[in-house]
Amino acid sequence: MRPLQWIFRPICEPAVSLLVQSDLPGLHLLHRGKVRDVYALDAERLLIVASDRLSAFDVVLPDPIPGKGELLTQLSNFWFARTAALMPNHLTGISVASVLPTGVDATLYAQRSVVARCLKPVPIEAVARGYLAGSGWKDYLATGRISGIALPAGLQQAEKLPRPIFTPSTKAAAGSHDEAIAFDRVVATIGADLAEQVRAATLALYSHAVEYAAQRGILIADTKFEFGLDAAGKLYVMDEMLTPDSSRFWPADAYRIGTSPPSYDKQFVRDYLETLHWNKQAPGPRIPPEVIAATRAKYVEALHKLTV
Repeated sequence: MRPLQWIFRPICEPAVSLLVQSDLPGLHLLHRGKVRDVYALDAERLLIVASDRLSAFDVVLPDPIPGKGELLTQLSNFWFARTAALMPNHLTGISVASVLPTGVDATLYAQRSVVARCLKPVPIEAVARGYLAGSGWKDYLATGRISGIALPAGLQQAEKLPRPIFTPSTKAAAGSHDEAIAFDRVVATIGADLAEQVRAATLALYSHAVEYAAQRGILIADTKFEFGLDAAGKLYVMDEMLTPDSSRFWPADAYRIGTSPPSYDKQFVRDYLETLHWNKQAPGPRIPPEVIAATRAKYVEALHKLTV
């Protein structure tokens, strides 16, 4: 039997659909997050639907990116398949169409949804960083550290770190902001053994992805993983994986130390928002059509470069 990662066939260009909020009568909605809607199918399975909602600075913006949920789901599924030998994931392989309520348009949900294991979320954001960017760069400028990890003096913006580091954060409630935390706080929150497992898994997955993406002309500056436990205490990676929403992707040929490189991710939207007089609290500002179109184009390009 061929390895799972070679069985995966991503869509080359999803049809541009729009789903801002799912509507699945008869299914129990457990959670509506910034991007994903989660439904209970039974005690062991969930239906996870990636909408086209766009969040930035932990605020859901009023304008969606058409088809974004399909792009995110297809890229996540690619990475889940590719890393299955490194770390088990939440996917069950069950067809989405087989669990949708009667009368629901299956084509709207097929490429943006997965049937997943029901897991107990690990209550931290597991972040890996290989380059100095974003909030990590701001923390370094202020303290010389990220999540309590001391870094060499004199590093520049976007500079590659001596080695990838694990920089966890809290899981913020809707409308709040994640907070970077030191590893000892992770230990206090989830216990030493699980904290070590999460750190090791985060860095292993990140290192694997960095090596692969570099061959495709993409630098992965940083990324965020979500983990969960089954009833037996086994650790799984879940939710989304190495997408433009959870990662910072840079084109290798445009990378320069000392500046914020152009990116394939929603940093494009963040950069636009930074030009506005907005306090980064809800409600978020409207996004111009040209920024929406350019953001979608960047997501599509990242999918193509990594999977085709």
